[in-house]
Amino acid sequence: MKNKHEKFEKNVGLFAIFTILAISIGGLVEITPLFFQKATTTPVDNLRPYTALEMEGRDIYIREGCNVCHSQMIRPFRAETERYGHYSVAGEGVWEHPFLWGSKRTGPDLARVGGRYSDDWHLAHLLDPRSVVPESNMPSFKWLAETKLDGELTEKKLSTFNFLTRNRSHKDEQGNAIPLYSETELANAKNAVAGKTEMTALIAYLQSLGHALK
Repeated sequence: MKNKHEKFEKNVGLFAIFTILAISIGGLVEITPLFFQKATTTPVDNLRPYTALEMEGRDIYIREGCNVCHSQMIRPFRAETERYGHYSVAGEGVWEHPFLWGSKRTGPDLARVGGRYSDDWHLAHLLDPRSVVPESNMPSFKWLAETKLDGELTEKKLSTFNFLTRNRSHKDEQGNAIPLYSETELANAKNAVAGKTEMTALIAYLQSLGHALK
């Protein structure tokens, strides 16, 4: 007698439908609860929004492909926590758009690099990586020190983050969302980065990483 499941295995279309259905149900069971867990949607204590300068630095970090070689996700393994610090938690990234967790480490993880080195160290490292890390294969980014920030779009960038994080912002006593950036901060955004170089912005961003948890 033929096996009952044989008709599914020999019918490609039917088999595909049941496979997709099984994967969909499994995905919903695993993923849906995360949207209702406060630990994954509530900012951790001491988490603060990026300053205008740090926001510009973040965009430079993405533009230059830093996230291709560096992760920002410390896994809960002893080897990683001893080297990089406290493992990453969801509440640290609730305001991140896009997420910069990464999937490859040509260089070290940067999730908690903020404050680990001085601004001068970062400057030397970005100008000539091998001057501070002889075995580094990172290229030089010396042109960043020669390029001034535009600042024309800085206010719009902060406004965009206000919109993207409107459901995950701090709330007042009435439960109304408090925007990440106030009207005053938006109005002063351009002046906050005026005269600064892209190098200064990138270093400011790197120094902000991991400030909420160490």
